Amino acid sequence: MSLTVEELAMAYHQAWVDLDPDTIVALHSDDSVFHMHGGAEPATGRSAVRGLIAAFLRLVPDLKFEPKRLYVGADHIALEYDMSGTYAGSHFVCDGADVIAVAGGLVTRKDTYLDYVNLIDQVGAMPEIIAAV
Repeated sequence: MSLTVEELAMAYHQAWVDLDPDTIVALHSDDSVFHMHGGAEPATGRSAVRGLIAAFLRLVPDLKFEPKRLYVGADHIALEYDMSGTYAGSHFVCDGADVIAVAGGLVTRKDTYLDYVNLIDQVGAMPEIIAAV
């Protein structure tokens, strides 16, 4: 049984709240794409998506998301949020938005847009692992 888009949105958000890369990637299709625009090259396939997520969580182990607005359609999820955490001893908060394509109860593509100008102003230079992934 596949999840409805609404169920997927809730399960996906909870997996990110739990900071659980395995649960997050289990909600992606085998050929899913995760693109952190301006922060990393697109990751394609579950293994690469998991690697990108795990790398980001290693950089910001106290990552948190405060949802602002959620939009759900038949084949997509759009979420606006404040992302916060600590990187290199500096606490940050920045705006973020995810545009998520959905098919068969799974994430097929996730495009993440963060306010990198604000993020860099708060923590300094872009984390190398994110810029290099």
